[in-house]
Amino acid sequence: MLLYSNDCPKCKVLKTKLDQKNLEYEVCSELDDLIAKGIMSMPVLRIDDEFMEFSEAVKYVNGL
Repeated sequence: MLLYSNDCPKCKVLKTKLDQKNLEYEVCSELDDLIAKGIMSMPVLRIDDEFMEFSEAVKYVNGL
């Protein structure tokens, strides 16, 4: 799991949710992959080749 993140409030919320579920993830602040996909905001959770923006990522993590 890769979390594209900076220190914005939404990023902190998603990090907290991942930590509460004890999920392992790496944090990345590189934007090249996101820009290539047309994604212009963070946080984004990447699992394999799927990119999930904030609301979708929160739903995913809450469902685990």
